[in-house]
Amino acid sequence: MKIFSKFSLFVLLCSIFLLTACGPSEPTTGEAKELDEDKVTLRVVTDAAYTPFEYLEGDGIKGFDIDFVRAVAEEAGYNVKIEHVSWDPLFEEIENKDADLAVSAITINEDRKQTYDFSVAYFLSTNKILVLKDSDIKSGEDLEGKVVAVQNGTTAKETVEAILGKNNQDIRKFENNNLAIQALLNGKADAVVADNTVLEEYVKKNPEKDLMVITDKSFAEEHYGFMFPKGSGLKEKMDKAIDDLFDNGSFTEIYQQWFGTKPDIEYLKELQNE
Repeated sequence: MKIFSKFSLFVLLCSIFLLTACGPSEPTTGEAKELDEDKVTLRVVTDAAYTPFEYLEGDGIKGFDIDFVRAVAEEAGYNVKIEHVSWDPLFEEIENKDADLAVSAITINEDRKQTYDFSVAYFLSTNKILVLKDSDIKSGEDLEGKVVAVQNGTTAKETVEAILGKNNQDIRKFENNNLAIQALLNGKADAVVADNTVLEEYVKKNPEKDLMVITDKSFAEEHYGFMFPKGSGLKEKMDKAIDDLFDNGSFTEIYQQWFGTKPDIEYLKELQNE
């Protein structure tokens, strides 16, 4: 009887260990911390195909935007549940109020402001041109007569349309920038136009591809912000939290971790007065 009891106890302990070890893994939402049950949880959507801002790695979502939105939400007193959706559905989620906010290197512009609310700007950007090193493309004007790959629904698409014409068949539109870059590498496009940080990060991580990034000073400066449903009460709280992170050094710390340089916080604050 004693032998049976010891054996049963051994089996029970082994079962508990196996159940613990083989339990469900973390969802693909990039949640790094346990949620505080006393806080409201915000549903945040992102298109995680935009390295280094947001990208899928293992079972989670990582990136500058992800770290920043977590820090802002914590400062404002919220939990966040971050979910990956594609670019176009991201806008639908916010317009239909199915999500509380979106963060995905989203450019603030007047057209989008008609449908959505935006936080204060937290990042400065501009579109640039990605080409092979032996390309004869040196500026935006040189894109005429070339096949140009862009992510659909972005300001990069609008930038290229302003050069080539809105319905030009030489503009190849893709679901994300990764597919646009693959079109260039596969010889199906002569150039890619996208946000500078995305292109520069790709070139840095893929030196064997023999690519280079071209700056055109005529391309307008852009500003990223969190995007909310129109009339959302979150904007005021999140704006205050962003400003607090500007002031207490947390934003600079996150920024430097991802980009290795300091952000121009004074200029970002000046934009709030425009």
